[in-house]
Amino acid sequence: MSADAAMLQAFVELRAEDVEATSAYEVAHTRLAAGARLRTLRRVRVFEITGTLPDAQEAEALLHRSTRFYNPAKERCTVRTSAAEAAPFQLDESLVLVLDRGLDRRPAAERWWRHETGHKVEVREGLAWALRFEPGVDSAREAESLAAVEDRATGLLCNPHFQDWRPGTGVSPPWPWLTAPEKGTKGRDA
Repeated sequence: MSADAAMLQAFVELRAEDVEATSAYEVAHTRLAAGARLRTLRRVRVFEITGTLPDAQEAEALLHRSTRFYNPAKERCTVRTSAAEAAPFQLDESLVLVLDRGLDRRPAAERWWRHETGHKVEVREGLAWALRFEPGVDSAREAESLAAVEDRATGLLCNPHFQDWRPGTGVSPPWPWLTAPEKGTKGRDA
């Protein structure tokens, strides 16, 4: 995409209890040292759409009527159209964004968007884990320890054999986050 292309981030979270997040929380909290002081763990799908975009209201309407992004009956979607806007995370949450290496593009969603709007966009998807720890914990360090699986005692959220991860914090995750340069990517062997 061109340097002058617009971007938006869409955050999709289940309305009901997320059994995968509940399971991951239980494993982290009961079996991993870094998870002993973990208080909450949420899972949020993250989309970045880059290209010629309509205004925020129309972009939200497009996302709402497409099953390529989310199911409004089961999930809620929050759209962020600039770095200044808040994302649906809490200030004290540490974030771990997990990307399937080479599989983050969503061509079917790109084709759907072009069909609906006549404009070409690039759609990427990742999975953000939002971790909240007890007060006084170095949450960024603990989140990093829970990010990539290294052995039975370290890591949980990212399989470094086919996934990469990137950190973030609170209500203002990086902008862009999914399309950020590979240079700073965590989880890859140097």
